[in-house]
Order: sequence, then C-alpha cells, then structure tokens
Amino acid sequence: MNAILDSATMLRRQIKHLSRYPALTMMTMGTPVIFLLLFVYVFGGTLGDGLGGLGGRAEYINYITPGILIMAVAGAAQSTATSVATDMTEGIVARFRTMAIARVSVLTGHVVGSILQTVFSMVVVVGVALLIGFRSPADLTGWLAAGGVLLAVSLAFTWFSVALGLIAGTVEIASNLPLPLMLLPMLGSGFVPTASMPGGLRWFAENQPFTPIIEAVRSLVTGTPPGNSVWLALLWSAIIGVGGYVWAKKLYNR
Repeated sequence: MNAILDSATMLRRQIKHLSRYPALTMMTMGTPVIFLLLFVYVFGGTLGDGLGGLGGRAEYINYITPGILIMAVAGAAQSTATSVATDMTEGIVARFRTMAIARVSVLTGHVVGSILQTVFSMVVVVGVALLIGFRSPADLTGWLAAGGVLLAVSLAFTWFSVALGLIAGTVEIASNLPLPLMLLPMLGSGFVPTASMPGGLRWFAENQPFTPIIEAVRSLVTGTPPGNSVWLALLWSAIIGVGGYVWAKKLYNR
C-alpha cells in the first residue's frame, strides 16, 4: 500500500513538472502531427497511388496513421529519458533515497506520467487524422484492441527510455539516445510497404520490432485480418518492456 501511495505522490510531482514545461509536451505531441501533415499533403498523392485501391491521399492517410501513432509512442521516449536524466543529475534522487518512501515509486511516477503524456499525444494525432480525412471501418472492439496494443507498446518503450535516461549521465546525452527510435518506424512499414524496399532493407524492415506493431494497429483500425502481427507486437512489447524494467531497476539500485 505504501508503494502505491508513494507512486501516486511521484506521479503528481511528474504531472506538475509537465504542466510547468508545456513546450516539452507540445514538442512530443507536435512532431508526429507535423509528420502526418507533411507526408499526407506533400507525398500522399504519389505514395497513395502506389498502394492500390482508390489511391491518392485518401488511401494514404488510412495507411500512414497507424505508423504516426507509433511515432508518437517513440517520440515520448525522448521526453521520458530527458526527465529521468534531469532528476538523476540534479541530486533530487539522492535526497529521495534518504526518505522513507518506496524506492520503486520514483521510477513509477516517471513511467505513469509518460504514458499519460503519450496517450494524450495519440489522441491528438487521431483527432488531426480524422479532421484531414482518416476513416476507419473498424468497430468498437477493433479500436479497443488497437488501444490495448498501443498501451502495451507505450509501457514497454517507456521503461526502456527510463533505462536510457539512467545510463545517459547527462541531460544532453539523454535527449539524443532515444532518437533512433523515431527513425525505426520509417525503416519499417510505417510509411511505405516493406515489399517496395530493396532486398537488404526489406529484410531488416520485416524483422525489426516496429513493423509487426504497426501492422497490428493498422489491421485492427482498418478491419483487415491481422494474421500473427498482434501476437508478434505483444511479444516484442513483452521483451522490450521486461528488458527495460530489469535494466532500469538494476541501474537505479546501483
């Protein structure tokens, strides 16, 4: 019970920090929205024609929106790593360790706060996508399943980014370490089908974790058969989440 109460206290602290630095939240939310608008309105007409079906921007926005949602998850990792590194370098964690609070509560506050920030960013992305033409034939069950996958992915990458923030040493390094996570959706099926890529890149795109995650969300919100993508997405989330948690806990205890 004490751990839960302490975690709630640390969550309130994290929310206050986010409210005092709205620019960080705006950047986390704005980056995927900018990518969405850029690719739909600048490249959407041409890329959409290569997807078959009706083609054009209407086809492409339905294709790209799931990839942008995953970018929102990956982008939040930068904010989380920076926040954790700030606490570690300013000495507040050393003070927390002298207090009668649950040790896990400090990291839990960061994790839950980051997930709330990520959910807010994804809601904004979906809202903008709907405004510019995204349409989903999926029913409520499909959207709830997609939300469950996104939540699992968000939890996994949040713990991983916490570990990156702990190992960084400085805020500057922490802000740069998660950047490759923003690129991986582009090197998967987030923006174009993997079948259109050359051999070596196609193999990498089809076997990296973001591709089954994107395909799982895409199939669930578009009402198409998901195949084994949902199970692969959950498996990758479990591997990354458990690995990130164990790594972060080890670094924090040290």
